[in-house]
Parts: sequence; structure tokens; C-alpha cells
Amino acid sequence: MQDKYISISQLTRYIKFKFDHDEHLGHVFLRGEISNFKAHTRGHYYFTLKDETSRINAVMFSSNASKLLFRPTDGMKVLVTGRVSVYEATGGYQIYVEDMVEDGVGNLYVQFEELKKKLQQEGLFDPSKKKKIPKIPKTVGIITAPTGAAIRDILSTIKRRWPITKTILFPSLVQGASAAPEIIKQIEKAQEFDLDVLIVGRGGGSIEDMWCFNDEQVARAIYACKIPVISAVGHEIDFTISDFVADLRAPTPTGAAEMAVPNISDFYQYFGQIELRLEQAIMTMITSKKDQLETLKKSYILTNPIAMYQVKEQRFDSLFEKIHLLMNSIIANEKNNCQILKQKLENNIQKVLENEQHRYLHALNKLEILNPLLTIKRGYSITRNQDHVVTSIQQVKPHDKIEIEVTDGLIEARVEEVKS
Repeated sequence: MQDKYISISQLTRYIKFKFDHDEHLGHVFLRGEISNFKAHTRGHYYFTLKDETSRINAVMFSSNASKLLFRPTDGMKVLVTGRVSVYEATGGYQIYVEDMVEDGVGNLYVQFEELKKKLQQEGLFDPSKKKKIPKIPKTVGIITAPTGAAIRDILSTIKRRWPITKTILFPSLVQGASAAPEIIKQIEKAQEFDLDVLIVGRGGGSIEDMWCFNDEQVARAIYACKIPVISAVGHEIDFTISDFVADLRAPTPTGAAEMAVPNISDFYQYFGQIELRLEQAIMTMITSKKDQLETLKKSYILTNPIAMYQVKEQRFDSLFEKIHLLMNSIIANEKNNCQILKQKLENNIQKVLENEQHRYLHALNKLEILNPLLTIKRGYSITRNQDHVVTSIQQVKPHDKIEIEVTDGLIEARVEEVKS
């Protein structure tokens, strides 16, 4: 009998199974009004969708909620898509919302997604093409309505954060049919000025109010702008095409001003920290030098300078004595070398003289052998005819006057006859 009964959990799981496998409940389109809206701290949305006669609980998890272009509120009429299932803890069925648009702006949302996809494919959202925002701009341009909270917030924020920055307002309509052409005109005009950064935006509003910032030509003008552009449209949850093509997106106009200029308080704090570190470094250096000075004051050279001088003087005397001995040794060595060199030179000269004397005597002996006087001493004589030595009878003729040289003198004679 008990086998016929099942638990509530089993029944709930069975019903959930049926819901999850029903093709009509897997992708549902609903129109309704939001009530009991609650945003969880983790980013999830919990609310009720109702019409004149019925209601259904709804949940939108943060992964989908973060993609919305507006902030849901009670009383807002919306179009949602999602799947219907059963929440087992309560046994109630609910819709898990995957997408949501305001009722009446469904066509605008489709246009937005189509343009976003088109421009993304063309590369207008490419992060590598984004221009860097200068850290300390001299001049900031602003394109927004000349009146309203947006311009007041931007100017007051810039003045508070970095008062030396110059601001130039390029007034423009920021909603309505004429807004887009005027925004484009002011972007082109802004490029005629020497601007460091350009803020383009407006305060919050409905998607229709902000639609000019979803205009294709406005997006292309922002992308082509030579000046770095910060887009500041609506609130943090509001996203427009301008946000994607701009070089930087700010959540609000105030946020854009904060991104455009540095905070002077940060600089005061930074320089204060530098000043403190410098003071600490200087004090550390002074303390170190004082310690070094105290160490030097206690050093031997300062406490007993005379003794240090005497040590140096003694070392000098010792060094001088070594130099003196070294010089004497060098001189003695040089004298000895000179004596040896002198002896070698004298010996060489004596040898040269002996060799020359021997050569002279040898040559003299040769000359003695060839000397005609020696021949004469042996009984021979030398006959000359007019200073020519006569060696043949052909050299004289009768009656020639001749000289005959003998050992002890000359004999003058005359040729009487020549015989062969």
C-alpha cells in the first residue's frame, strides 16, 4: 500500500523533468511588467513579471544581467526571453531570463545589435587601435549640452582634481533627431583646436534619449577623431555604440572627468612620500657620517699624530739608507765594469799594434828583397840614360852620357862603342 506514495521531492523533480524537456518551455518569449524587483549583491536580478490577470517569478543571473543596456525598475514594461523551469526548493515554476529589452524599444535593440556587430567586424572596436589618454593634459575638450548636470559634474570634477587644466566646451544637442549631426560637427570642430583629450557624452536617460550615441555616423566620427576620445554616456549600466568605438569608456560624465585628468591630491601625497623618503635618507646619511666622524676621531692617526709622523720619518730614513747603499753598489759595479772594459780595450789595442807591427815588418822584408841597393851591394850596378834604367844595348848609342850607380856613389861615363 505504501509503494503507491511518493515524496514531494520526487514529485517536484518529475515536474521539473517534464518542464525541462518540453520544447515549448525551453525558449519562451514573454511580455510583462516588472514588480518586486531586487538586485542581489552578487549581480543577480530577482523580480516578478505580471500582466492584468497573472504573474510569474523571474530570475536573471549576473552573466546575463551585466549585458543589459538599462537598469530594470518596478513598473517597467519589458520583453524577455528565457526558459521556464521548476525551482525545487519551493516547488514553484519560474522563468530564467536570458535577455530583456524595454517594451516598445525592441526594434531599437535589434538595430543596436546589428550596428554593433557590423562595426566590430570592420575593426572599429579593436583595442590595438585605441589611442592612449595623456596622463597630464593641458587642454580638455567637452562635447555635451551646455546646461544640465553632465557639464556641471565634468567641470567641477576637473577643477577639483587638476585646476590648471584648460577646458573648452563644444555645446551640442545630446538627444533628438538633430543631435547626431550636431555631435559630428562638434567633433570635427574640436580637431581644429590643440586638445589633449576630448570627452563626448551626456547624463542618464532612456534608451530613446541616448539613441544619438548609437548613430553609425557618430560612431565613425569618434573612431576617426585624431584626439583621444573618452565616451561618457548615461550611467554605469548604460552602454552605447560610442562607448565601444571611443578610446576609453567612462561609466558616467563624472567618471570621464576623473579619467581625463590626474588627481592633484595624489600628487601631493606622492610628493609628500618623496619628501618623507628624502628626509629619512638624509637623516640616515647624516647619522652614518656622524658615526664615521666619531670613528675617525678615535683613530690612531688623529689621537697620536706625532707618533704617526715619527713612524713615517723612521721609514723615510730607512728608505734613504737603502737608496744610499743601492747607489754605492751601483757605482761600484759601474767602476768595476769600466775597469774591465778599459783592460779589454788596452788588450785589444795591444793586439792591434802587434798585428800591425808584424804586418809592417813583413812588408818591409818584402821591400828589402826588392830594394836595388841590396843588389848593388852584392857587386852589381845600375846604369841610367837620362833617368831611364838601361836594361838593353838598344837603349844607348855611342857618345851617350850615362850614369852608373854603385854602392858608394855615381860614375859618369860616355859610351864609346855598343857591342852585341
